[in-house]
Amino acid sequence: MHFNLIEFIKTIGYLGLFALIFAESGLLIGFFLPGDSVLFTAGFLASQHVLSLPILLVICFVAAVLGDNVGYTFGHKIGKKLFNREDSLLFHKDHILKAQTYYEKYGAKTIVIARFMPVIRTFAPIVAGIGTMNYRTFVIYNLLGAALWAIGLNLAGFFLGNLIPDVDKYLLPIILFIILLSVLPSIIHILKEPQHRKTLVGLMKLLPRKLLKKTTSD
Repeated sequence: MHFNLIEFIKTIGYLGLFALIFAESGLLIGFFLPGDSVLFTAGFLASQHVLSLPILLVICFVAAVLGDNVGYTFGHKIGKKLFNREDSLLFHKDHILKAQTYYEKYGAKTIVIARFMPVIRTFAPIVAGIGTMNYRTFVIYNLLGAALWAIGLNLAGFFLGNLIPDVDKYLLPIILFIILLSVLPSIIHILKEPQHRKTLVGLMKLLPRKLLKKTTSD
């Protein structure tokens, strides 16, 4: 394993965890960060007495709440200008549009649902700020979503670390499973679109031909 998540968390400490969760919750540059697996692994480290569980819970919860608030404020103040901005390495209008689709479908509940969906969770509060969501309503759902996501995943890692002997041996498969669960809703949403399914089928048909051509040439 080239990237050791446990050692990474040990290195960045509480301040690094705060910055990472804060960035993923509301900053445009945070959409690629692995929040789910980091929260779970940090909880596991607390079960091994590497981190303090009370401090961890407070730091992650506060970072998640503040991050979403910054995202909402950003969207409310200058979010509409994003639709006129050119795509770049760290920004794609498609991310905003995906979050907007979820917001239109689920309303305020998107703030809670999006917590468990990479990319969407970063842009959902920005879209809420761009739209007409009442700030008091946003705060309520923000607190609920932060508790379920940040505290929930911390506790899941903590209790699993205490319940299963030598759970660290199975940590990588568990983290991969969490990542799969987090991206599954996005995959299902993409596959519901006929054009996306058609593109995927075309790629699947093309891949064997390319592999056969490469094998023949070798």
